[in-house]
Amino acid sequence: MRGKTPVAATVAAAIVGVAAAAGPAVGSAGGKSGPSMSAQLSTVLADQRWPAPKPGSWTPPKAAVDGLPTVINKIDTQDKVVFLTIDDGYEYDSQFVDIVRKERVPILTFLTTTYVRGEAQYFWAMRNAGSQIEDHTVTHPNMATLPLESQKREICQSADTITAQYGRRPMLFRPPFGSYNTLTRQAAKACGMKSILLWTAEFYNGTSGPGVGFNGFARGDGAGTGFRPGDIVLMHYRKGLAGQFQMLLGWIKQQGFRPAAIQEYLPRSLGGNAPDAPPATP
Repeated sequence: MRGKTPVAATVAAAIVGVAAAAGPAVGSAGGKSGPSMSAQLSTVLADQRWPAPKPGSWTPPKAAVDGLPTVINKIDTQDKVVFLTIDDGYEYDSQFVDIVRKERVPILTFLTTTYVRGEAQYFWAMRNAGSQIEDHTVTHPNMATLPLESQKREICQSADTITAQYGRRPMLFRPPFGSYNTLTRQAAKACGMKSILLWTAEFYNGTSGPGVGFNGFARGDGAGTGFRPGDIVLMHYRKGLAGQFQMLLGWIKQQGFRPAAIQEYLPRSLGGNAPDAPPATP
């Protein structure tokens, strides 16, 4: 059953909380000066900026030679960082919004936009807390089973919805189940996607994973257990997400890692914020 929380209260709390942290209060009618309400809202609603990695500490992914969106499943870095990504969006845990906002944890939400219906405010709260919203189709199909035009509808219509609702067009696409083919990459390019982002490890929060049990953690690359620098970790919006997320953050800290913002490790040409490499000199 889908979880339901009073999302209007969630949004109000998230926006007020972020606004309070963003700067001084608006001046009163008594004439005290202060930033305008529009200036405060611009700060609240602006995309979060996260620390960039130190030069030389990572190797940026390269553009695919065929001109289609690059497929990325890890970042080549020396830093003990992991990148947290959360898919779907059919559960709405207000405590999770508070954790992300108060602890300033960078995450990416890959949103299946069917779930926006009636709950769009929840993802406004997530966006304001610091989660960038990226593309995960409209209806969560197995993309590799669909013809090109159907794949384009899934990706483009999802991107259009996210743009209209949250003010930024997504540039990263995650295919449901990690299933994609060349047609998927062609459709993603036609819809403006710069990269297809997969994962190296999955936290089976709120469910059981093969061989790892309930709330288990599994690597998908055969590299043993635990985290590796540059891991992209997959989890899902499920009931109890706040507690599950705190559990994951504890594991990350125990192993000497920290969450980082993957968009700061991706060049702009691949949908991130990092500078593109200068052209080679002849």
